Amino acid sequence: MSSISSIGDIARVHAANNADKVALIYQERQWTYGQLDKESNRVANALLAAGVNPQDRVAHLDKNGPEYFTYLIGASKVNAVSMSVNWRLAAPEMEYVLNHAEAKVLLIGEEFLGHFEQMNIESVTTVVVVGDGGQYVSYDSWIAGSEETDPEIDVGWTDTCYQLYTSGTTGLPKGVELTNRNFFSFLPVASEEWYFDSDSINLVAMPLFHIAGSGWGVVGLFNGGTNVLLREADLVELLRLVETYQVTNALLVPAILQFLLITPEAQETDFSSLRCMIYGASPITEEVLSASMELMGCDFVGAYGLTETTGGGTLLRAEHHDPGGPRAHLLRSAGQPWADIELRIVDPETFVDLGDGEVGEIWIKSVVTLKSYWKDADATDEAYPEGRDAEGLGWFRTGDAGYMSEGFLFIHDRVKDMIISGAENIYPAEVENALMSHSDVADVAVIGVPDAKWGETVKAIITPAEGADPSEADLIEHCRERLAHYKCPTSVDRLSMIPRNPSGKILKTELRKPYWEGEQRRVN
Repeated sequence: MSSISSIGDIARVHAANNADKVALIYQERQWTYGQLDKESNRVANALLAAGVNPQDRVAHLDKNGPEYFTYLIGASKVNAVSMSVNWRLAAPEMEYVLNHAEAKVLLIGEEFLGHFEQMNIESVTTVVVVGDGGQYVSYDSWIAGSEETDPEIDVGWTDTCYQLYTSGTTGLPKGVELTNRNFFSFLPVASEEWYFDSDSINLVAMPLFHIAGSGWGVVGLFNGGTNVLLREADLVELLRLVETYQVTNALLVPAILQFLLITPEAQETDFSSLRCMIYGASPITEEVLSASMELMGCDFVGAYGLTETTGGGTLLRAEHHDPGGPRAHLLRSAGQPWADIELRIVDPETFVDLGDGEVGEIWIKSVVTLKSYWKDADATDEAYPEGRDAEGLGWFRTGDAGYMSEGFLFIHDRVKDMIISGAENIYPAEVENALMSHSDVADVAVIGVPDAKWGETVKAIITPAEGADPSEADLIEHCRERLAHYKCPTSVDRLSMIPRNPSGKILKTELRKPYWEGEQRRVN
């Protein structure tokens, strides 16, 4: 695949070499690579007609569907930058992301038009609707009038092609800029490690606003395989797709694997076509991992990475999965660095390298690390504290803490206070800001606490305002009006005073301690 150096090239190359091969399957409909190439050309020309210039941002807001990929590839063909908005966000959060990105065109699912009507979007000049467009143009109508010819616009190796949003510790999301180089210098190695080839039938089950969804979908297409799309996390439908289409490759987060284990249909599903199950995005318990391996009977590969590292970081390869064996302890690890990835464990205060078994911040150096945070030079500089060389390579601070042992990385905790619940990243600052807007709350700290289903869940610890007695239900509802539901507390405790250090920083390690007693890790 050395001839593929951009997302647009994926459709061009495979259409030229194997036009009739099925590229996408969605709800029984199929698109060949020839059709994918032509439809993405129509999208590209429609974007040009909408005034989209090279490196302009174009946005997607919908659940998983084939239009995401025709739009993604079409945008690449005019050197525009694709960004997908988390459809689980509340309307004000979506508004912030779209305005911050300065998106020119928005491709939106019909079911999210209600959210859109609540927003004040400054930059979007064209709204295209998947489904009934109403007052806006529908996707089918939008591309119908466009030429099928490839606009053949130059695309640079280090140009941004993807912008994914990750929440910031200040409570505002940051736009992670990923380049063609990030993806296509990495994908040949990743394809081999993840068991991909041109015969792969790849299940794309995770949300496309995640690197674990959209990036995973790109891997399947890069190899000339067939992507089977699941609109959202319907477990029975997921199992049906695996069996019906003889899925060979899949990536699932631990929460989905855990739910599959208690889904009756899973015991009747034929998993024999699976070559490999990749799991990642949040740590997994040994119990869920061992039971999933037994259920599916295929190789399992663990992956640790971040949006900022194009999903790359470490791999726990199949040969290191040995439940009940002499190296069973490796199931608790995140695996080994791979491809060109280098790791350091660093004291986060002094930046001094630490030895084996010493817990520090995980730093990564690789061609996969982000170009920059969009419109945030300070955050970019903080992410690369030692700067970058002429090739743009430098040591990236992950914000995660861990230690090395026997060449394997063990995730220990997080330097930042991020909570991962069911593979969704939640930053306490956002939730704390929402709760502090409640008149009955004098002070608040938000932490992650263990949860058997989601790994961890959000707990708010409040100090009530003088004379006030807000109920747990009222505080949770207050958050739900302002934030995506998955970010909201599932429980509320009270303290007469939130503990802080002399500079006023909340002592979250102390707050977490009683809830994590007896747990192997302080994150799940």
